[in-house]
Amino acid sequence: MKYMHTGMIVGEKRDDMTFVEPLKVWITDASKDPYAIEFLYFEPDSPMAAAIQECPHVAYQVEDIDAALAGKSILWAKMDIGNAYIAFVYDNDTVVEFYQAK
Repeated sequence: MKYMHTGMIVGEKRDDMTFVEPLKVWITDASKDPYAIEFLYFEPDSPMAAAIQECPHVAYQVEDIDAALAGKSILWAKMDIGNAYIAFVYDNDTVVEFYQAK
């Protein structure tokens, strides 16, 4: 497991955000932030779980997302985003994102 970024919720869209249509969320590119922060702004009709929309999250790249999800409390099931799979869990009182490149 390798640390990728920390996701922080913001109350307004930023100019450097990209819209992720299926999730109805605007995000910044964490690789361009000196602290690896991904800023997120959720549209009111975003289908994502409330905990994801309200709490910061920590994201990790994993080799096997299914193994990483085993036995965890799933907030957002494994989703194909084109070049990778993502999923969110609630573990150790924390929202965690798992990312597996294809």
